[in-house]
Amino acid sequence: MNYLAHLLLAQPTPHSRIGNLLGDFFHGTRLELLSPAMAAGLYNHRAVDWFTDRHPEVRAARLLFSPQMRRFAPIALDMLFDFCLIKHWRRFYDSDFTDYKHQLYFNLQHDLPQMPETMARTFKAVTEQDWFGNYAQLEGIQHALRRMASGGRFTARYAAIADELPQLQASTEQVFLSFFPQLQQFIQQAAIEQHPLLALERYNKATGKDQSNTA
Repeated sequence: MNYLAHLLLAQPTPHSRIGNLLGDFFHGTRLELLSPAMAAGLYNHRAVDWFTDRHPEVRAARLLFSPQMRRFAPIALDMLFDFCLIKHWRRFYDSDFTDYKHQLYFNLQHDLPQMPETMARTFKAVTEQDWFGNYAQLEGIQHALRRMASGGRFTARYAAIADELPQLQASTEQVFLSFFPQLQQFIQQAAIEQHPLLALERYNKATGKDQSNTA
């Protein structure tokens, strides 16, 4: 899942938000250097990714991309899911998306000093350039993918994956509307962040796998 979904599945606290975003920035982080609440957020992030990557509908959706683009389908699909989440926001949340977004940006701005440098730069851009507002339009997702390709996150020739999104939009929305409630339920039942000192135990129970002291 992409940034917006990870934040929605976090707790409304600075350490939870940061922990739930850390998984995309620092692999190999020593968990003992994090606060218990931040480490619990990181475990929650990993549980979200574990459930998503193994979900049969998500795996099938990745195969909808052309064979030559399939290597980067997970990145494109994660971002496309953010578009679907915003489009169908009222199915899942009572609040207005614009109101939620403004409050989230305010909170993230206050979280920046506690973030690692690379992460802080990214979320400074997220809030100042209104990334989540841009993700409300399919063209915004396409632009973001092309920007990532030109910036070197993946090979520039794969920027063409953005051109495949319009034809996949309808089928992807169907997958998302089926999958996302299941993800919400999984995270709610796992309750990884409910008691931060029990986060590792609950993560292991939810995913059925052992976890070392590195992320």
